[in-house]
Amino acid sequence: MAGRWQAGNLPAELTSLIGRREELSQVRRACRRSRLVTLTGVGGVGKSRLALRSAAELRPEFGGGAWLVDLSPLDDGTLLPHTIAEALKLTDQTTRPMIEVLAEHLSDRDVLLVLDTCEHLVGACASTVETLLAAAPGLRVLATGRRPLAVPGELVLVVDPLPVPPEGVTTAGANDAVALLAERAAENVPGFELGDHDEAAVIRLCRRLEGIPLAIELAAARLGELPVEQLADRLDDRFATLGDDSEAGREADPPWHRALRTSVGWSHELCEPAERLLWARVSVFAGDFDVEAVRQVCADERLPEPDLGLLLDALADESILTWLPTGAGERYRMLDTLREYGAGWLRSLGEEEVFRRRHRDHYLSLAGRGAAGWLGPGQTAWYDRMIGEHDNLRTALEFAQNEDDGRKALELAGTLAFFWYGCGHAKEGRHYLAQALALDSRPGPARVQALWADGLLAATQGDADAAEARADECEAAMEDGDAYAAMCVKALRSSVGVIRGDLLQAMAESEHAFITRWTDGEVTLAGLVALLCRAHAHTVGGQAEEAISVLDDVRAVCDQRGEQSMRSHGDLLRGQAELSRGRLDAAVAYGQAALRTKQRLHDSFGIGLTVDLLASAAGAAGRAERAARLLGLARRVWSTHGQAQANVPAWVAARRECERRARETLGDDAYCMAFRTGYDSDIDAGLAYALQPQGEGLPT
Repeated sequence: MAGRWQAGNLPAELTSLIGRREELSQVRRACRRSRLVTLTGVGGVGKSRLALRSAAELRPEFGGGAWLVDLSPLDDGTLLPHTIAEALKLTDQTTRPMIEVLAEHLSDRDVLLVLDTCEHLVGACASTVETLLAAAPGLRVLATGRRPLAVPGELVLVVDPLPVPPEGVTTAGANDAVALLAERAAENVPGFELGDHDEAAVIRLCRRLEGIPLAIELAAARLGELPVEQLADRLDDRFATLGDDSEAGREADPPWHRALRTSVGWSHELCEPAERLLWARVSVFAGDFDVEAVRQVCADERLPEPDLGLLLDALADESILTWLPTGAGERYRMLDTLREYGAGWLRSLGEEEVFRRRHRDHYLSLAGRGAAGWLGPGQTAWYDRMIGEHDNLRTALEFAQNEDDGRKALELAGTLAFFWYGCGHAKEGRHYLAQALALDSRPGPARVQALWADGLLAATQGDADAAEARADECEAAMEDGDAYAAMCVKALRSSVGVIRGDLLQAMAESEHAFITRWTDGEVTLAGLVALLCRAHAHTVGGQAEEAISVLDDVRAVCDQRGEQSMRSHGDLLRGQAELSRGRLDAAVAYGQAALRTKQRLHDSFGIGLTVDLLASAAGAAGRAERAARLLGLARRVWSTHGQAQANVPAWVAARRECERRARETLGDDAYCMAFRTGYDSDIDAGLAYALQPQGEGLPT
């Protein structure tokens, strides 16, 4: 959530772009002339690179920024709006359809949206783009894919391969294809230089590869093993066979350009047998993946675990994989074209089902470990890890939902409750949970967990009716004596009381959690939610001391475990309790403590509530201009989240009172100016302002 809106999210280019000057100029002109421009062409021709460089050059013309949406890992077209929202750092936990949220968010912004790799989601992309363009006059879309979107007003540009020297020409001159081969070879092979005696062979190689950049880069990666002349000879020998007879190539959909299929097949042929097998197996991953996942999913007697590190390095050296060093360790990524080829080989080996199941099971195990570790000292590390695995979690869920037995889908979707709730993916979580619950209606712990997860997400959306219905279903599905399930039911019903402003219900349903807290040594998300609901009810009911007593218990157990997310919720509620009894210094201190954690975990819902709290504290201290600025910032945050204050009556009333007092103190003009200053600020800068030490010395 806390991204720099003006900057967008375009990644830094890791390698230089060779040639394409005329194409770049053409794309820029097209984007100024048409609101939808689609770059088409064969796989590996460089559509994505051209789109990204064009977007970077166009970005200063868009006040709302230029944003990349990578669609290659996405299989389910219904999640396209969620994926776009995720790229835009836009979170929304309401029940509104995400396409409506996107349309509203973009309606008054000048934004360039780059939809990369649309060919497998053409229908979903077309309908989504058409809706967004109609709603947002300042929106421009630059799409890439192997075929057009067929949307009215679309301007289609075909990206051709790089030009190669024509037949009969034996000197390269300033040819782009030859320059690309030489530069990539120098990057892959230390000390490599293209000599005059190699020129004829290089030209022959580039002609044979028809100027397709991916094919040329794969060839360049092999120049550490073979001289150019020998490489060109081998490619000539294999061209017809690999171009026509590669089983994996024939299975690729849509059919590949013959030269590209040949070059990929030729690179495959030059790999060692173990490298080829690993290439096929890692094709089950979506997006990027780490070494641990490869070991768990791909290792067996044919690929022993100790060998996998060297094999991954070899595939990276050969440009089959891209090595991605990160703060959390090494990760790898494979281009779509190469993944398709590997997937074709995996099918031809009869192993696709086996390794997709292993992929699903690995991410189910990872989800289980994440759930067990979430309420502990590794919470932020788990947040980062699960966000990094989002694409693979989606792939595992979609595979599980296509199986005849929906039990694995139910287990995975329910186990991920902490991810949907704690990492800001309520809408997507409810999408997968609804599908999984429909697939498997058998009572038992898996169904209870999924119902609890969906009810919790509904509560965060302010949907009291859905949360109440899930509580009833959860009670019906649970086994006799299941204390955990009973706590989940009570936590949901207590949340319903908070949303509806029914303090008696919130208190009654949280009573058990309060009486039995920590007696069995087990701390659960459901138990913490129930206690936080109880503290809220105490504060709203005018019992601040009782609320603080409950919150002290929550804080102590969270500190003991090293947990941060639920503690930050407790700090927020503590700030509200302190504000209710006039202790403004304490209210600001607790509010800012909560805000620091919520910013780290990108909790837009919590950030909105916390900034609202700090605005109320500033207003109560007579700092009306600061209050107005913070109210503007909070509104900006809520605009990227959805339903402000989750419609909780006490929170809505507190904000309205703060607005009334600030406007009354400043006057309409000064209030509006301060409010707009907060609303229009970069969110990171606004949060830095909210965290300034303004609470010191506030009157009580």
